Amino acid sequence: MAFIDEVTLTLAAGNGGDGVVRWKQEKFRPMGGPGGGDGGNGGDVYAQTIDDLSYLEYYRFKKEFSAQKGEDGGGNNKEGANGEDITVRFPRGTVLTNTETGESIELKEIGDTICLLKGGRGGLGNDHFKSSTNTTPYEWTPGKLGEKAEFLVELKLFADAGFVGLPSAGKSTLLNILTNAKSKVGEYHFTTLEPHLGALGPYVLADIPGLIEGASEGKGLGYKFLKHLTRTKMLVHVIGLDNEDPINSYKEIRHELEAYDTKLAEKQEIILFTKTDLLDEQELKKSIAAFKKEIGPETKIYSLTAYDEDTIKAFKEVLIGYLEKQAQQKTHD
Repeated sequence: MAFIDEVTLTLAAGNGGDGVVRWKQEKFRPMGGPGGGDGGNGGDVYAQTIDDLSYLEYYRFKKEFSAQKGEDGGGNNKEGANGEDITVRFPRGTVLTNTETGESIELKEIGDTICLLKGGRGGLGNDHFKSSTNTTPYEWTPGKLGEKAEFLVELKLFADAGFVGLPSAGKSTLLNILTNAKSKVGEYHFTTLEPHLGALGPYVLADIPGLIEGASEGKGLGYKFLKHLTRTKMLVHVIGLDNEDPINSYKEIRHELEAYDTKLAEKQEIILFTKTDLLDEQELKKSIAAFKKEIGPETKIYSLTAYDEDTIKAFKEVLIGYLEKQAQQKTHD
């Protein structure tokens, strides 16, 4: 089933109940004065943040949600009941944009509940209009309309590190061996059609589907997944050494990142060579040297083979070290 990370919903708060014209029913006074009650208020619409990245799937077919209307007023000044609120749930990282006003709300913390739309106020019954000169008022007011809006709902993943690279670079394999994730792996391009997450200790790692030239313009899997990187704290640029031109591959992805959002190109980055078992030690050293000569001698490059427990352990320690420094820096900031 496809990963849903964007949907448009129409949400409506409840209308207020109407005020009514009624008369007090008292013994020997069949019309004992005005007694029309007020209408109840319409229900509000709330957004709640939950810890379920796949929850937007719930909105695949149902795209309209409405809070309950307020009850009309009753006799003997009885107020109508308020309409029930509704709570619409969204994964952490969701951005809700009102398509008419352009106003956006970000849902960042699990459990947060935000009022999106207010219900209409109930109308007034005829009891409100009595006076010394108007003892039998027939005036009443209808309930106010509840707020209604269309929202563009976009999920942008929160992750400590995101794996980027061309298709079949080994990102899914990397996520699986570093964490307990079950990201799909195959011997063909675009095996990963949706982001996958895994936990490395307290840190969240994200496997972003493979990018190709023109991804920032919508080619391949397109910019649909580039947006998930905007909230990723750092990038792990994965380059498979079965690639005939790793330097050009690196530049290609960097270009797509910058074309989509210049801030992506400014994020801290680790360069990781995978599938190093395809080269002998001398060939690997030459590849690293050539890469540094082209990109810059200060470039930090790490290498990894999925079949070597020592290199896996070493890279885990390196990655955790980077993430710990980031966490410390955030604390100081």
